[in-house]
Amino acid sequence: MRRLACLMMLSAALGGCGDHSMSQQNRYGTFSKAALFRDGTEAQSPPTGTVAQGDLERTQQVSTPPGVDMALLSRGQERYDIYCSPCHGLSGHGDGMIVQRGFPAPPSYHSARLRAADARHFFDVITNGYGAMYSYAARVEPRDRWAIVAYIRALQQSQHTDMADVPQLRSKLP
Repeated sequence: MRRLACLMMLSAALGGCGDHSMSQQNRYGTFSKAALFRDGTEAQSPPTGTVAQGDLERTQQVSTPPGVDMALLSRGQERYDIYCSPCHGLSGHGDGMIVQRGFPAPPSYHSARLRAADARHFFDVITNGYGAMYSYAARVEPRDRWAIVAYIRALQQSQHTDMADVPQLRSKLP
């Protein structure tokens, strides 16, 4: 009995010393040669039609602006104050703190050209940058870019509204 137990322990111990193919696999270095693949390189392109996780949703967010409501405007104001106001100023006139310290002034959102600009123009400028402004695509999510665009439109409207267009405010003024 004792001899049988020793034989079983010895066979179990020796059985674990054999093939390590599952625990110690060969690894290729970056851009090294690999005979395993037809083209001979280890760096392989993803199969045709592969879609990265989250890409479809992100594409839809980029192409479709959300509906404007108070939550979106509030989020837009918060994001605008963080990312845009240092250069464009809190009111959108292009007089932010960075400009006051000597950086070139961006155009005012209240110029006729930018008031007539399409909402997609603002989204694309935030995404890709323009002139001295660098891209914010990596810093600001697509939904937040649309929120900023909505807030820019609200800023433009606030500076170019006639009192006749806002009757409830007229009654509150002396």
